[in-house]
Order: sequence, then C-alpha cells, then structure tokens
Amino acid sequence: MNLELRRLDGADQGREARIDFTVESDGSLVQSTADALGFRKNEFVVYPGHGVGQITAIEVQTVAGASLEFFVIHFAKSKMKVRAPTQKAASIGIRKLCSPAAIAQVRRTLGQSAPRSRTNWAKLTKEYEAKIKSGEIIALAEVVRDLQRRSATAEQSYSERQLYATALDRLSAEVALVECITEEKAISGLESLLRNAAGKAA
Repeated sequence: MNLELRRLDGADQGREARIDFTVESDGSLVQSTADALGFRKNEFVVYPGHGVGQITAIEVQTVAGASLEFFVIHFAKSKMKVRAPTQKAASIGIRKLCSPAAIAQVRRTLGQSAPRSRTNWAKLTKEYEAKIKSGEIIALAEVVRDLQRRSATAEQSYSERQLYATALDRLSAEVALVECITEEKAISGLESLLRNAAGKAA
C-alpha cells in the first residue's frame, strides 16, 4: 500500500512537500523508489530481454535485514512474472513505453534500405540478439528490417526466422500499446511498410 504524507510548517505554508512511502508487512514505512522513478502499478513497461510487461504490484520485502522494494512485472504471453528491485530499474534497463515520435522513427527505419554486411552469420546473430535484448525500439526495428531483407534474397534459416519473429513480436506489442490498436493490426501495418520498402528497392 502507498501512503502520501503532506507536511506544512511555518516556512512552508502554502507549499506542500509530498513524500511517498510504501507500507512494509510489519507496518513500517519505506520511501518509494518506484514513485521517484515515475512508475505506477498497472503501468505497462519494457523489460529488456522479456519485452512488454505490466507492473501488477509494487512490494516491499525484507532481505538480509534490509527492506527492499520490488516491481512485480507480469508478461501475459509467456505467463511469467518477474520481481525486479526498483532501485536497480535503471541499471536493468526497465523503461516506460516509447513516445509517438519514436514510433514514427520506427516506421522511417523500416522504410530504409538494410545496410549490406559482409559479416558472417554467427557474428550477425550475436549482434541481432544483443539488439533484441537491449529492449530499444529502434534496435528492434533494425532487426526486423534487416532480417526481412535477408529473406527476400535467400531462404531464411530456422534461427533467422526465430530472431525475426521475436523482434517483430516485441516491436508490435509496444506499437500496439502506444497507438491503442491490436497487436494484429500493428503487425499488419509494420509488415506492409516492409513490403512497400522491398518493392521500391527491387
């Protein structure tokens, strides 16, 4: 449970000092890191390595005598829950959903020509995996674009198809939430952009 304390004294009359706390199981109060970071219960976030999830709870647990606050993040597709310390959210890379401006950049990225690479597939695989795990939406768009272009020139291997599917799934999930559309519609729109770009390049 979150509490909001407001303090007014002689010097601060007319100005409110807001302090947010989380109530621990024993009744003690712990200042909320989650609130300071701007994350709220029920908010959708991006967790690198897992994709889009929803914060279903913000809990405080005692670990080795210290009170620690955790995000409980639920991933609907994989039916998985992750507990992440709120104090490590930045270092983990947990972020808010991107802006509409970033979605516009995604579309521009998908419409660009994929760079030609002489790198062998093993090295490319590591690069694509790193981009997917980063959780950055433009990096995901680059993976989708590059692998779609590869499929137009040669038959895709199983690993290529898996990487493409993972990147497209995470990209479309975020686009759908930002634009308030279904994932099916998001996928259709993204793949249409890819087909149009491929047609122009042919």
